[in-house]
Amino acid sequence: MKVNNGIVEKLKGEVDEYLKDYMKGKGSYNKRVYEAMEYSLNAGGKRIRPILFLLTYMLYRDNYSEVIDVAASIEMIHTYSLIHDDLPAMDNDDLRRGKPTNHKIFGEAIAMLAGDGLLNEAMNLMFRHCIGRGQNALKACSIISESAGAEGMVGGQTVDILSENTEIPIDQLYYMHSKKTGALIKGSIISAAVHASADKQDISKLGYYGEKLGLAFQIKDDILDITGDTAVLGKKTKSDLDNNKTTFITTYGLNKCREMCNSITGECMDVLKEIKKDTSQLENLTLFLLNREK
Repeated sequence: MKVNNGIVEKLKGEVDEYLKDYMKGKGSYNKRVYEAMEYSLNAGGKRIRPILFLLTYMLYRDNYSEVIDVAASIEMIHTYSLIHDDLPAMDNDDLRRGKPTNHKIFGEAIAMLAGDGLLNEAMNLMFRHCIGRGQNALKACSIISESAGAEGMVGGQTVDILSENTEIPIDQLYYMHSKKTGALIKGSIISAAVHASADKQDISKLGYYGEKLGLAFQIKDDILDITGDTAVLGKKTKSDLDNNKTTFITTYGLNKCREMCNSITGECMDVLKEIKKDTSQLENLTLFLLNREK
């Protein structure tokens, strides 16, 4: 991921290293599931959600290394969702992050268990993190957990599955993506602010930023699904069309979606500037997400 050569690259490297070290040497008779977990976890993701968590935390606290385990748990949750999303019972994809999807290497049963394992390992990490750290840590990890559940990412995935081969109304489209994509992005940001003891006004502003960023992120994904290159994206293009899904592209058209993505990103930048902290790194990352090719 290229944003600049500064703190964002440093944070990505530290999250990558933490995840690699965490998975080393685990398992005995059950080792195969750890191999499957590690395969997808270390397949080269952009680490956007943990980086958003860490950058937000760093607006208020310097000691981000003390919460790297929470950032890693967010990436575990995200990766589990990708493993399950790729399964034949869901999107039936063969390629993810430029590599064969988990079930293509390990089989469907182990892939399902690998996703389950990553979700549970994320919860284990957060439980251990919270011991002795007080109410803010507990609240932060609860926000992350809830953002991944039936009123968050899982709920959005449910609506996505039920919406195949159906033209859904606009409000359902927005609901679906605010949960499926937006919830964990927003949760990563708000949880960090809560953990770092930000004031209520800043948490509210960051929540609005997270909602808008999640929306822009999804619209950009829909654009790239049409215009992107499989070799660059690392996953199959036009998959939403193949699955006959209602998307922002089918609803608004490509040109309008590009305008929306620019406009919503502008809103993100405006709200960040209202926060009386150095938000330059979050601003850089926000612009990177607008202009990304994958």
